[in-house]
Amino acid sequence: MIRTRAIGLRAVGLGTGLGIAALLAASGGAFAQDYPTQTVRIVVPFSAGSITDGLARILAGKLSTMWKQQVIVENRPGLPGTASVATAAKDGYTLMLTSNGHTIARAVNKTVPFNPVKDFAGISVVASAPVAALVPADSPAKTLKEFITLAQKNPGKLNFGSAGVASTTFLATEVMRQEAKLNMVHVPFKGAPEAVTAVVRGDVQIYFAPIPSAVSLGKAGKVKVLAVNSAKRAPQLPDVPTVAEAALPNYRYESWFGVMAPAGTPPAILNKVSKDIAAVLKMKDVIDQMYKVGNIPAPTTPAEFDKIISTDTERYTKVMAAAGIAPK
Repeated sequence: MIRTRAIGLRAVGLGTGLGIAALLAASGGAFAQDYPTQTVRIVVPFSAGSITDGLARILAGKLSTMWKQQVIVENRPGLPGTASVATAAKDGYTLMLTSNGHTIARAVNKTVPFNPVKDFAGISVVASAPVAALVPADSPAKTLKEFITLAQKNPGKLNFGSAGVASTTFLATEVMRQEAKLNMVHVPFKGAPEAVTAVVRGDVQIYFAPIPSAVSLGKAGKVKVLAVNSAKRAPQLPDVPTVAEAALPNYRYESWFGVMAPAGTPPAILNKVSKDIAAVLKMKDVIDQMYKVGNIPAPTTPAEFDKIISTDTERYTKVMAAAGIAPK
């Protein structure tokens, strides 16, 4: 009798819990249907005029029209900007558009005040941002495979340039270097313009440059464009093979820009924003604007983006460690 009554009470409790859960899910869905009812902020942890900032402003303009609510871009460069989003209200009114540099923040800075995986909820990747392997015009290597062979025969004698430690241009080459087991010297520059100049002059023997630079320099005959680091060929360079096609089948490194929210933001909100971003990324004028700066629209679901954030954080932290780069 007592045992039967206890089971009955547990069943009632379980039923009540399920009822509350269903009620919360329903209310979350209703909230998402009304969202947004006020101004939405997109925090960009980069300065105004950056590629990340440009993407955020494209999205803000389109979403403002779609939602009939103001969407503003707030530039808060550096770790403080990202940290402010991690602790923001979990209501969907504070979003962040950032780059895949987010995933290696802790690999280079041990005082990072947030967890790049646990403190954020993925909404959608906005764009992939391929970079292309450039070698000087007079390089003996005509293909990436030939360059790798050249580097293997000259251990420690070839330099590779980057726009700085932990930059996309560094990681694209470092992943290749580790995959092919190459001994090359890293030469970091203050930024992309200096690194581009170095490969044109032959001061470095390879540099993975943003697509617009690769297109213009390749057409001018100032460099040879050997490969792109993306999973598929870049539409701006359709005749240039991927690194995997050209030499290293297991090579994988693709930079991205994506929208996140504070962890704990209702899933219904995340899904709505993700779907609306996907709709924006199908607009022809948006695609054209993105192609001009070397980006490729690449929308995902929140679950897909969460997996990318988690996987990339784990993988590229290991890549940085293997490169001898410790957090400071």
